[in-house]
Amino acid sequence: MPQNFSDLQYVIGDAERLSAMASLRPLRPFDEAVLSFFSDLSAMLRTDRTYPDIATFGFWCRKAALMQEKDKYDDLAERFGKGTVLHSTPSNVPVNFAFSFAAGLLAGNANIVRLPAKDFPQVTVICDAIRTLLANQHSALAPYVCFVKFPPDKEITDMLSARCAVRVIWGGDATVAEIRRSPLPPRAGEITFADRHSAAVIDADAYLCAENKDLIVQNFYNDTYYTDQNACTSPRFVFWQGAHTAEAKADFWERVHRTVRENYKLRPVQAVGKLQALCKAAAQKPMSLTKSEDLYVMRVTPEQLDSDLPDFKFNSGFFFEKEISDLCEILPVCGTRCQTLSYYGVKKEDLAAFLEKGRPFGIDRIVPIGKTMDFALIWDGYDLIRQMSRRVTIL
Repeated sequence: MPQNFSDLQYVIGDAERLSAMASLRPLRPFDEAVLSFFSDLSAMLRTDRTYPDIATFGFWCRKAALMQEKDKYDDLAERFGKGTVLHSTPSNVPVNFAFSFAAGLLAGNANIVRLPAKDFPQVTVICDAIRTLLANQHSALAPYVCFVKFPPDKEITDMLSARCAVRVIWGGDATVAEIRRSPLPPRAGEITFADRHSAAVIDADAYLCAENKDLIVQNFYNDTYYTDQNACTSPRFVFWQGAHTAEAKADFWERVHRTVRENYKLRPVQAVGKLQALCKAAAQKPMSLTKSEDLYVMRVTPEQLDSDLPDFKFNSGFFFEKEISDLCEILPVCGTRCQTLSYYGVKKEDLAAFLEKGRPFGIDRIVPIGKTMDFALIWDGYDLIRQMSRRVTIL
């Protein structure tokens, strides 16, 4: 491999390992050595109580959980990894790289992972644990792992893309478009996770009857403020249904506001950004702002739901809010960019009826509030194990 890429930094692995990946034999999906590796990684990370997202990843990759995932597949005896997967991970969700890497290795592939440019402490903790395991009891898997960092550089992206059988891109539309300027080999595949938005629906009557309101609010906070609302899974829209919506909203948002003030630091640039987003939206669409003593929570009620309303979204606690009488009323904002619908108090049969009747172009997953960040091997409608492995049949 050419050695003139001075901006290419190796965090795990080196240029020699990167070059050798092309000759590695693919693994089987859910290879026992891989499951053992993640079991040991889980044990190391679950002891960390400083970062909840590290603990979440550690819990997700424990062997018992991965065996449950393995049992969902009935064709693993015919599957092999595709080769090398290049992961370009987002800069604003610290632990996303670990989930993407895990999916690639579980599918049986060697993995080149571009880490976030920002120096998140969570990235350091996870990388240190992986490095330790690969240097000791799991050294046989070391050739399959290469973590790198580099600034936007087409030549580096060209070189890495030319080496992969699958390219996975996490980021906004602009990121996807920029990386796609780098060609892939003719038979290589690509999985893209571009700009998305999400929504939450709350049954007001069920909320008012709940004894655990603070837990519901904490779960909502985890879904939204924990990632500054930057995750594609974070609700930007909050819909209310039921007979007592005014009472439920007053109680819910008072608790949210208190939780945010106690746990979240709103920087001036974020506050200004929210005001700018409000002005931009209000200049083009009729809407109203719910009065608040500060800018920790900004609730904007549009007069109607239009398909382009998500274009005016913002983060850091900026919510479009609307009362509805029927779930199908939310269809205009459930286009192809809509990823997750979270809920509280809504019956599953009503959600299933909504999908059957409304047939939304978007919504890839429906989960309870508090579960939006829970990663799954089927994500954004992609079955990652099947997308990153190939099936060999013998007739």
